[in-house]
Amino acid sequence: MNYLQSFEHWGDTHHPKWVDIVRIGLGAFLCYKGIDFLRNMGVINGLLANHLSFGSFTIVMLGHYIVFAHILGGIFLAMGVLTRFACIIQIPILLGALIMVNWSQDMLRPYSQLLITIVVLLLLIYFLIAGNGKLAVSFDEPEEKANKHVV
Repeated sequence: MNYLQSFEHWGDTHHPKWVDIVRIGLGAFLCYKGIDFLRNMGVINGLLANHLSFGSFTIVMLGHYIVFAHILGGIFLAMGVLTRFACIIQIPILLGALIMVNWSQDMLRPYSQLLITIVVLLLLIYFLIAGNGKLAVSFDEPEEKANKHVV
């Protein structure tokens, strides 16, 4: 058993069921934020253009990546399908939000988004390690069918 397989095995065996409810809520929240970003695409493109010195095509592509990753990753997290993949596509977005958007002069205002960004980032890192858990859609065959051999 190599290191990656032992890492996945540990995450699968040390996963309480109540954490699945947190994963489902996180997926629903990310999907909601993706739809909210889709409604306000001009604002996101403006924020990206203010903080990055890329061309307009790259800014538009990054904006669409953020929306697509939030919606698709949120659905995957809520269902428990490809959980680690969903976390991997979300983490760069949250790191970018943490560095570019939240470390501005408005960071210490009363309703700053910094705390929400940090909590979501930490939860994504946790689910990247722990995996999807017991309450997840599974496309695997049951063990009885997989262990039987047809002769």
